[in-house]
Amino acid sequence: MGALRLEAVRDRVETAAARAGRDPAGITLVAVSKTATDDQVLDAYRSGHRDFGENRAGDLVERAARLPDDIRWHFVGRLQGNKVRRVRPVVHLLHSLDRADLAGYWVKGPGMPPPVLVQVNVAGEAQKAGVEPEEAADLVDEAAGLGLDVRGLMTMPPAVSDPEEARPYFRHLAALRDRLALRRPGLVELSMGMTDDFEVAVEEGATLLRVGRAIFGPFDQE
Repeated sequence: MGALRLEAVRDRVETAAARAGRDPAGITLVAVSKTATDDQVLDAYRSGHRDFGENRAGDLVERAARLPDDIRWHFVGRLQGNKVRRVRPVVHLLHSLDRADLAGYWVKGPGMPPPVLVQVNVAGEAQKAGVEPEEAADLVDEAAGLGLDVRGLMTMPPAVSDPEEARPYFRHLAALRDRLALRRPGLVELSMGMTDDFEVAVEEGATLLRVGRAIFGPFDQE
């Protein structure tokens, strides 16, 4: 079932990319497994998918130990500093670097730390993590100064009833990334777009989509 839904989402991504004149090969679909069963994840894996996301440290570490080791795990939730030592060895990309002390934790440990994205709270919602847009440059600079490979930005727009309502937030993040990339050319990624709005995100330049419900069935949120 996961593989069938995944293929349908891929088709929608390709259609949205065509509308925007983009190559879909430049867009990574992260299947947010969250409350999916291991069998559902394996079904998607057997179809050739390799990028999966989790938003809880314990779930990520336990699932990674059970499933094939060539899966590229993305951590997409808020991460506490005391969980970093468990998550860091497993993760392909951290989407949610939202504060300087987390950057300090992330750089510690054996080997090169996995690359990161700075999470930006584009709508200024008090209940959501992420730096204010005007503070993003400082966090990018601080993280890079510690030796982290900062690949781009991530955001979660407000919940909307119409996907078009998310477009200004995606456009805002893309414009912010473009400004910051003038002095940091390595900032190429835009992690934005979930089940309810990923096609609009593709049209606005998303390079990473975090889609759960459309692939694995009902969640509270991705």
